[in-house]
Amino acid sequence: MNKKNIFRTVAVAAVATLAMTSCDKSAPKMDAKSQTAEQAPSELKIAFVEVDSIMTQYSFCKEYSEILQKKGTNIQNTLEAKQRQLQQAAANFQQKLQQNAYTREQAEGIQASLQKQSADLEALNQRLSNEFAAESEKYGNALRDSIQHFLAKYNKDKKYSIILSKSGDNLLYADKAYDITGEVIAGLNKAYKKTAAKAEDKKDKAAAKK
Repeated sequence: MNKKNIFRTVAVAAVATLAMTSCDKSAPKMDAKSQTAEQAPSELKIAFVEVDSIMTQYSFCKEYSEILQKKGTNIQNTLEAKQRQLQQAAANFQQKLQQNAYTREQAEGIQASLQKQSADLEALNQRLSNEFAAESEKYGNALRDSIQHFLAKYNKDKKYSIILSKSGDNLLYADKAYDITGEVIAGLNKAYKKTAAKAEDKKDKAAAKK
């Protein structure tokens, strides 16, 4: 399985959906006819967040990336081990077949068994790949939701009109004065620490009841 760039891709996709979602959600939506000059904001406030920094500094992102990496490595090791076993069995069969070590019925039986093992391996590959993709999607959704939830509260005071996600050179130029990455990461980690502490406390209480 080629999962070399899966973790960065998932996070970038999740954070990229944040563009233009950080405006005050409590404000009522207005139709086109009601959007007059008087109702438009007098000042357009824009900020941006570095995706790569979230990847490396947001605790939830780092921890879940490690989980996905371990899972991906385990899947790859499992499939490679079974592939080697199948190749060795096929090589042994071919060698003995050339030595006339089997009757026709035996050879046909072993060949059918090898074909079944090959089909089973392909099915296993597909199942594990689907499980990994589902886990990656679950992580991406959780990452996106956590960032959106934080920004919704963060922007109640900041009142930014737009918060952009910056990844690589998707923004050709951005003044560092509009960079709120540090504030966002600090806030995300603070919120995640509280959530993790509550989850651990709940786990301890559940264990104590047993």
